[in-house]
Amino acid sequence: MTSLPAPVREFAEFARTWLRSPRRMGAIAPSGPGLARVITAGISRSTGPVLELGPGTGVFTRALVAKGVPEENLTLLERDPRFARRLRTQFPGARVISGCATALDEMPGPVSGSDSGSGSGPCFGAVVSGLPLLSLPPADVRRIISGAFTHLDAGRPLYQFTYRPVCPVPRDVLRDLGLEARLTGFSLRNLPPAWVYALRRRAGRG
Repeated sequence: MTSLPAPVREFAEFARTWLRSPRRMGAIAPSGPGLARVITAGISRSTGPVLELGPGTGVFTRALVAKGVPEENLTLLERDPRFARRLRTQFPGARVISGCATALDEMPGPVSGSDSGSGSGPCFGAVVSGLPLLSLPPADVRRIISGAFTHLDAGRPLYQFTYRPVCPVPRDVLRDLGLEARLTGFSLRNLPPAWVYALRRRAGRG
């Protein structure tokens, strides 16, 4: 039997996972390569270690590798065990952690010896989030964003996409955590269309 093309297999696996838990997935189809290019546009090899939240089928991960980020500089946090197993096969050099993003403050930083690009300790150069924040409880969103920024140097970004043209992180969370959000791009060809925001600590915040 002829094997199915990789995009078809990924869509089928995504669809099966969505049917089991649609609220957790937050979309009816995996993110496309156009959105992957937009959300990784500000990342390069010089960014250093990158943390990806909810990589799923790995479309953003492949874009990160294509941008020059070595697999050894990738930490992939994936809750679904099926996706985690696939990621370990696709990206054998990456560190794949099976866990929930609401416990990010307990997660270790980049692996020892990785090129942080900042020289200021065990922090990531960027966080790329594929999590469906709009479908999560507000308390979970707060824990995820707060936890992510415990792993980011000052001025380093968290990139988050959303299916609405407004930042998916509530204003009170941004205010309380001392963050600012800026629209960095959009992908109208994605299904559904998506917008990308970069979150950073406001100037003067540590």
